[in-house]
Amino acid sequence: MRAMVCHELNAQAALVLEEMAPPPLTAGGVRIAVKAAGINFADSLLIAGSYQERLTPPFIPGMEVAGEVLEVAPGVEQCRPGDRVMAVLDHGGFAEQAIALADDVHRLPAVMDFATAAGFPVVYGTS
Repeated sequence: MRAMVCHELNAQAALVLEEMAPPPLTAGGVRIAVKAAGINFADSLLIAGSYQERLTPPFIPGMEVAGEVLEVAPGVEQCRPGDRVMAVLDHGGFAEQAIALADDVHRLPAVMDFATAAGFPVVYGTS
């Protein structure tokens, strides 16, 4: 999969598009094929090394996504493969696939497109 990876905090060219293996599915997790990702002020702070949570590079930023469920961990019942969803993540959304905790994944209304949904949980919620 492709992902935007931050290799250096507070650098002009901090994000680099790279090929990498998809993240492993974690307990209680949902694998999402990302169709759109929200870009948040918090993401810019994270990349600058100024956010309350400090990640050590390399890491994939991106705190909210929308897409289709590819896979769910055993015991996850809130969604299933093929569902259209939006999700909040700690990070990892600027990639073709992301893992979210099932409790942070919400099915999309039929009238909501992926681009709108990707900015809904955090960008809209904090505006």
